[in-house]
Amino acid sequence: MQVNWKIGSLFGIPLFLDPLWFVVFGLATLNFGFAYQQWGASLAWGAAVIMSLLLFGSVVLHELGHSLAAKSQGIKVNSITLFLFGGIAAIEEESKTPGKAFQVAIAGPLVSIGLYIVLQLISNVFSDTSLTHSILGDLARINLVLALFNLIPGLPLDGGQVLKAALWKVTGNRFQAVRGAALSGKIIGYTAIAAGLAVDYFTSDLGTGLWIALLGWFGIRNATSYDRVTVLQETLLKTKSCEAMTRDFRVVDANQPLRAFADLYLLDSNSQIYFAESDGRYRGMVNVDNLRQIERSEWETKTLEAIVNPLSELPTVEETATLVEVINKLEDEKILRVTVLSPAGAVAGLIDRGDIIQALAKKLKLKISDADIKQVKQNGTYPPGLQLGVIAKSTTKE
Repeated sequence: MQVNWKIGSLFGIPLFLDPLWFVVFGLATLNFGFAYQQWGASLAWGAAVIMSLLLFGSVVLHELGHSLAAKSQGIKVNSITLFLFGGIAAIEEESKTPGKAFQVAIAGPLVSIGLYIVLQLISNVFSDTSLTHSILGDLARINLVLALFNLIPGLPLDGGQVLKAALWKVTGNRFQAVRGAALSGKIIGYTAIAAGLAVDYFTSDLGTGLWIALLGWFGIRNATSYDRVTVLQETLLKTKSCEAMTRDFRVVDANQPLRAFADLYLLDSNSQIYFAESDGRYRGMVNVDNLRQIERSEWETKTLEAIVNPLSELPTVEETATLVEVINKLEDEKILRVTVLSPAGAVAGLIDRGDIIQALAKKLKLKISDADIKQVKQNGTYPPGLQLGVIAKSTTKE
């Protein structure tokens, strides 16, 4: 399993390196090293290493622009990671409005354009024939290219995020906007692959053609991922808790002696959860662990109500609550399940993470086995490739 390396933090945001970053760093160093040979081999290669570090420092600042814009909106930024194709900021939530989404999207390119202007001005201070002038000038131009490239209007590029914000503003539907921007990203990705193959065929420049094709493949892959997440988010918002809940519990008499319940519990090998009721009303969930804290001599005289957690103290949702609400409650309160209540306040069912996965598998026709669902129920964690906690957190209601 590939593990990113933490190399520090900026403004409280962890900074990571993907191991594949060293591939690009090496290629960039070779490129600059050969370009600066007129200043001598040792100076050229030293400058190449510095130039490569400054280049990726620019990428970090670009991503920091997105991150600080998001943080200014109260959105948590989990990390910034440098990887094979540049950098990415892991922003936890979607902005609440198209305007705020635009601010986050445009912040990165604006930083790169700002770096271009500053570096170009500083380079003009030095002689045109100096190595410093060349380094600063090259770095300025690369930042301009970085800004312009990222403004191409297709996801996952910043321009795709800008396009998404614009479509969101026009249509009033964020999901429709994401699909439109993702489609644009796929078209651009396929065009890049075709262009890369054309470069290979007509110029025999295998390296450049392959890199363009790889960028296209990366774009298609990530645009498709945006599409899939959008479908999942829409499903989470449209699916109510009553559609995912189970009635995997038993209702017992709250007035029965603890001894009678203990005998029932020992004989019952299937049901793990009990709700107590009396006079036609649910009193709460039976806490079996509390039974062990009461002297057995009192089991004949004390009733089940002595070990019941009242409904008012249980984590609950209504039958009409969306799965987004259910998932956020499970994650925020770090609990295994929630109790679903009917409009009359009665216990309608229970939902745990396994029930959510099962409901999604049915609606989206996902290939998830019963064994996998059972494991989710036992572990209380979502499958590695389906991190619903993160997805629900970033889902906003239309």
